[in-house]
Amino acid sequence: MTELRLVERLRDLLDGKKVVLSDIWGVVHNGLEAFPEACDALHRFRKNGGTVILITNAPRPADSVQRQLRKLRVSDKIYNAIVSSGDLTRLYVAAHPGRKLFWLGPERDGSIHRGLDPVLSSLEEADYIICTGLLDDETETAEDYRPMMLRARERKLPLICANPDIVVERGDRLIYCAGAIAELYRELGGDVTFYGKPHRPIYERAMELAATHAGQAIARDQVLAIGDSVRTDLAGAHGFGIDCLFVTRGIHSEEFEGIDQLDPASVRELFGHPPRALMRELKW
Repeated sequence: MTELRLVERLRDLLDGKKVVLSDIWGVVHNGLEAFPEACDALHRFRKNGGTVILITNAPRPADSVQRQLRKLRVSDKIYNAIVSSGDLTRLYVAAHPGRKLFWLGPERDGSIHRGLDPVLSSLEEADYIICTGLLDDETETAEDYRPMMLRARERKLPLICANPDIVVERGDRLIYCAGAIAELYRELGGDVTFYGKPHRPIYERAMELAATHAGQAIARDQVLAIGDSVRTDLAGAHGFGIDCLFVTRGIHSEEFEGIDQLDPASVRELFGHPPRALMRELKW
């Protein structure tokens, strides 16, 4: 398929859909403020009997994500559950008790270790690295970490990436995420494991929760993913075999100028596998 379907309303895509797996950052909020119409759309889907699982590459546990949503005045009523890449990373740490880890990330991500009693150490003594982000994402890029990553590669340290996103919106700016460092490390020959979209474990967990909340097994053709990243949301949905509604107002907004006039070759170049539909911003 190379033709793009542009829609104005979420409800136009819901025939046969029982579950929505919605991205958070870029769809529900931009890091500074919530998007009321997006929240309303998810709430209406739930009121009509649908199940909403928020699926995020946030490098924090689901309860920490929930607290952030509440601070942005996003109601608990718009979703049934949250699945985060932070949750999956915590499972990895819990499965490796006693091993020394070097944590690379800002202090605000400290909740990823809550209750795990991890053995934190220096890079020189660590058995592996947990990367949740840049120490200062306001001013730094992945290149600032090249010397550190070269030292890690010399020690052949595995790096566990708790947020595969390269960039994310913060207001009207794009800031770098853990995925940027992880991709640099991989380019340098380092061993990287990614938790979160577009990788299967986060979708498998989301489907388990969806079935629990819906009270029945859910077929993949009954699921609609919503997101704003080609690399994570769209690729992840396609790889898992579910439809994707792509929101264009997010991190790729400049690339979608005149999107309705794209020829098939440009569509393939931009998306690879085009989404089920495009929408400027999520609305009911």
